[in-house]
Amino acid sequence: MNVGGKIVASVLSLLLLALAGFIFFKFFFVYSEGTNEGDINYFQREGFVFKTYEGKMIQTGYNSRNSSSTIQSNEFKFSVVDERIAQQIDNNSSRQIKLHWKRYFGVLPWRGNSQYVVDSVVYVQPIVQPTEPIDDLLTLPEAM
Repeated sequence: MNVGGKIVASVLSLLLLALAGFIFFKFFFVYSEGTNEGDINYFQREGFVFKTYEGKMIQTGYNSRNSSSTIQSNEFKFSVVDERIAQQIDNNSSRQIKLHWKRYFGVLPWRGNSQYVVDSVVYVQPIVQPTEPIDDLLTLPEAM
């Protein structure tokens, strides 16, 4: 191989290596991970070719982006790939739930529509049973 061919092969190898590095960091490198806790606003399965679970969690608290500086809820949009995790979220959507997520720089169609991909359910608030019968709580005191 002559010198020109070696230079072209080296440049192509470097470009291919740079492209592979870009694809890895854009779509497969976990940028951050953490947990969010709140109430599930909606949770649905969607997609034309790749069916993924998409959801939105409502977190109560202070929203500093609001110009009127009132207390309002923050939204956390997320995707779920694992069918088992999706079933856990769906079964407990009426309760306070804490989810663990991983954030990627890029979105892949088979991974969902969000950079935040939930990989586990950390905590689900237990259902609190009333200590008194509900009928006793609903009766009105008799008028004297």
